[in-house]
Amino acid sequence: MDEKDLQILQLLEENSRIPTADLATMTELSEDDVRARIAGMEDARIIRGYSTVVDWERAGNGEVLAIIDLKVTPERDFGYERIAERIARFHQVRALRLVTGMYDLQLLVAGRTMQEVARFVSEQIAPMDHIRETATHLIMKIYKENGTLFVEREGAERLPFSF
Repeated sequence: MDEKDLQILQLLEENSRIPTADLATMTELSEDDVRARIAGMEDARIIRGYSTVVDWERAGNGEVLAIIDLKVTPERDFGYERIAERIARFHQVRALRLVTGMYDLQLLVAGRTMQEVARFVSEQIAPMDHIRETATHLIMKIYKENGTLFVEREGAERLPFSF
């Protein structure tokens, strides 16, 4: 992986729909070279997929999102891997991360209602072997997601100025 590959990855992460011609211009590579590099990174599973950032509130979906923190007892010889693989299979789980701090795993969970999210946690996640504790945090408003701002201001915000 060289500097040009890293440039391509950063640009695609910012906007996965950027045209190949624009990527070529920005990286000073040919379009064929850019296409080949992207294909190589897809084959190597460096690029795992492409997604769209959706403002579900504006779309009228009314989806409920929650962050679920889990304290987990690691399995001998497997650590957190097998429990994480089991949890990742649920369609309600949008993201799953191993984290540091008071908790071990962090999930981003989606549901149609708060009750649906609560039921998922209490019936599917909490009873699993090796789960010692859960903490649920409902997401009330999203201001920024994957680098995209969800807040729009009428006029430019002025910063205070004083001597």
